[in-house]
Amino acid sequence: MVIKNKKKVVKLRRLFFLVSLVIALVALVLFLTDYTLYAIGMVGVFALWFLFFQVADYQYIEFSDDNEKILLRYYKAIRFGKTDFHAIEFPQQLLYNALFEHSMFGKMTDLTLVIRTKRGIAEYPSVSLSALPFDDRKKVEASLHKLLGVNV
Repeated sequence: MVIKNKKKVVKLRRLFFLVSLVIALVALVLFLTDYTLYAIGMVGVFALWFLFFQVADYQYIEFSDDNEKILLRYYKAIRFGKTDFHAIEFPQQLLYNALFEHSMFGKMTDLTLVIRTKRGIAEYPSVSLSALPFDDRKKVEASLHKLLGVNV
């Protein structure tokens, strides 16, 4: 099974940058027309807009459990500057645990993969699944729990 959220990430990026551009243009016009207080307010609106996307931590996700391997590729959807691509890949039998942390009434989900190594147990950094549709999040969770032999 392969799950990707590329279309949703493209829409989120477009929405973020389009609204940011509108806010910047409105702030510029307000500064040029000597409505400085309102322009500063628009800068505050932009700061809140940016903060929302940073807290939500929307990420591009590609999950696959085919070929006896687990593959998870991800990168931050909303960023300024260089894109940091990340990938987690390991054989399915090394999976020790999959921790799902749900917050904000189930709107945000973080996944932490725990594997067995020769030196003991290792934990990968958490990956945000917030940009995945709820049904796809459930599919990922069901797939990993099935590999672990957990009934949910």
